[in-house]
Amino acid sequence: MDIIISNASDKPIYEQITSQMKNLILTGGLKEGQQLPSIRALASDLRISVITTKRAYADLESLGFIETVQGKGSFVAGGNFELLREEQLRHIEELLCQAAREAKSAKVSSKELHDLLNIFVESDE
Repeated sequence: MDIIISNASDKPIYEQITSQMKNLILTGGLKEGQQLPSIRALASDLRISVITTKRAYADLESLGFIETVQGKGSFVAGGNFELLREEQLRHIEELLCQAAREAKSAKVSSKELHDLLNIFVESDE
């Protein structure tokens, strides 16, 4: 599992881990039922505190992305893909809201904003 920690980021380390693991789950990089590294193993690999890793796993579990089985470890949660998709949509809505505010303050018209969005969507296809 490739998780990259940036000391230059303004996000706390546990949030960096959480967001990267969520992304891996949502994009299929981590499959349903797949076992995750233990908290200690991940902390050791990333050279960070076990407490930080534990916080990331706890956040992922509370959001429904992973399940922890006492004595066995943590696994990618199954059957919650609609919940995970809702999480993704909420994040996209936040980004679009921010883009709309920025466009309004820069006096970018709604049509120009739509055109920009269409360009980005078409460039990824």
